Amino acid sequence: MSLILSIETSTTVCSVALSRDGELVATEKLFLEKSHANLLTVVIESLMNHTKLKFSELEAIAVSKGPGSYTGLRIGVSTAKGLCYSLDKPLIAINTLKAMAYEVNQFNVNGALLCPMIDARRMEVYTALYDTDLNEEEPTSAKILDNSSFDETLESTSVLFFGNGSDKFRELKSGNRKASFINGISPSASAVGKLAHQSFLNNEFEDVAYFEPYYLKDFVATTPKKLL
Repeated sequence: MSLILSIETSTTVCSVALSRDGELVATEKLFLEKSHANLLTVVIESLMNHTKLKFSELEAIAVSKGPGSYTGLRIGVSTAKGLCYSLDKPLIAINTLKAMAYEVNQFNVNGALLCPMIDARRMEVYTALYDTDLNEEEPTSAKILDNSSFDETLESTSVLFFGNGSDKFRELKSGNRKASFINGISPSASAVGKLAHQSFLNNEFEDVAYFEPYYLKDFVATTPKKLL
């Protein structure tokens, strides 16, 4: 039996979830800008209290490993690793885009390819392409979108685009009948928990000491305009 606490902080959305044997027990999701640093541990504590479960009962900690926001991922992974150290529990890391694809695939009745997109500013997104078995058709990458993006795939296959990065792609593909867009899909700790259960059964754990988030791109610091 697996009782897993999952953490998702790869975007501005912050969520945590508890799952037992792959089934959701409870979850909380916050749509608040910059809530991760101040509220993540509070939400975790609240979830544990609400379910009347003890931290010692957890079998593993799962975290969304990225790609996504540098700061968000750093906070989520640091919190997950801290819990693993203090509780002596294993760490499971799940690709953020794959978890998004898993969530949408539950409603993918037409068997379209799945293309999660996370906004990476301007016309760039973090994205990948999955089939209905969640196998990668295209690996995770940072892609700059233009009018020709995914044209080769869309010639023969229907694709579902979703995530906050897909909003800016919709206008470019508005006339393509094989391109469909789903609103309101954000990374979710509950989906991370679903995939983490299988990793738990397969003993697919990370080295807590050396694990780092999958940033995909180097962090670039900028100077606030008011200081220029």
